Amino acid sequence: MCTVTYLPTPKGYILTSNRDEQHTRSLALAPQIWPLSGNQQGIFPKDSQAGGSWVGTKDNGFTAVLLNGAFKGHVPQPPYRRSRGLVFLDILAADQPLTAFKEYQLEGIEPFTLILRVDTGLFECRWDGTVAYTRQLDPTGTYIWSSTTLYTQPIIHKRESWFEQWLSEEKNIDQQSIVKFHQFTGDGDPHNDLMMNRSGTVFTVSITSIEVDTNYTKVQYLDLIKQEDHRQQLPLIPHSQYDTSLL
Repeated sequence: MCTVTYLPTPKGYILTSNRDEQHTRSLALAPQIWPLSGNQQGIFPKDSQAGGSWVGTKDNGFTAVLLNGAFKGHVPQPPYRRSRGLVFLDILAADQPLTAFKEYQLEGIEPFTLILRVDTGLFECRWDGTVAYTRQLDPTGTYIWSSTTLYTQPIIHKRESWFEQWLSEEKNIDQQSIVKFHQFTGDGDPHNDLMMNRSGTVFTVSITSIEVDTNYTKVQYLDLIKQEDHRQQLPLIPHSQYDTSLL
């Protein structure tokens, strides 16, 4: 949950996330269709240790992605009241995730960044351990985020330049091309390439890409440890059922 991109498409959007983890972390469960509150359904991978997640989508077209850290690196101060992955699922499962973030009791939670694509737009939500921040973004724009717990500002800026170059050169921007960007982009520095590996202690374990259009929300999940490619999809419910509009 450490590198995220957002791309608008003619019929919706694509959110893609690289998960970088410690080598001691257990493998996650591949995305499945899970029941949520009310009659909602969602698709998300699940952490096999704590039971939380870092990326997910729902059958109303809402999608969320989690990154560790807020504006800058921080020194962990455990124990924390609840894991960020479980907080993520609490917010994703809510009828209105943006409202849920704003109202969540975040005291005692480790800092994080949450990207939300909901009916009212695209939002960047941050909790720095003291204050919660929300910033509305242009949903027709393109964005890349890197976790501040792993990457310095110069490296974050370098990754932004890679993304800008890819956008200017890629002639067929779709889910497959952005997954390849997440898998193969870099300058040969394994510590900071998008698919990173820091001497086998911290490395990219999976890539999750969620594409939402007018009919479906579709998830592609590359398990880079098991070398497996998983696919799931849900038909979008009629917007009137939730009294929302996706785009």
